[in-house]
Amino acid sequence: MKLVLDTNVLVAALVADGLCRDLVRRRVRDHELCTSEPLLKELTATLRRKFGVKTDEIPLLEEYRRRASIVEPEKLPAPVSRNPDDDMVLATAIAAKADVLITGDDDLLCLKSHRGIRILSPRQFLELLDGRKGR
Repeated sequence: MKLVLDTNVLVAALVADGLCRDLVRRRVRDHELCTSEPLLKELTATLRRKFGVKTDEIPLLEEYRRRASIVEPEKLPAPVSRNPDDDMVLATAIAAKADVLITGDDDLLCLKSHRGIRILSPRQFLELLDGRKGR
């Protein structure tokens, strides 16, 4: 399955032990990860601004950058999300031909899907993997 992880999922995985960390470290290994330079820049800026962390201090980030396919986000003809800033995540998922976009952002989650891409919370994605829901 092709996956795009929103910045909020990656930040949560890095700063707190729990669901997102488990998802990023263990559960997405068998799937193709996709991202874009704008999302990687957003991640770097968020970590620097909120936590004073340099990305070269986090081995998981280097592994993510090395492992993920980097795509050029598709240009969207009009805003899609309630928050137009979130459209870059959608544009990345579209360009990657992702199966699932994993996010904790309600402005994206309320869409449920876009152009055939399922938009799921980390918990919903884990439930999908475990066969409990979402089939």
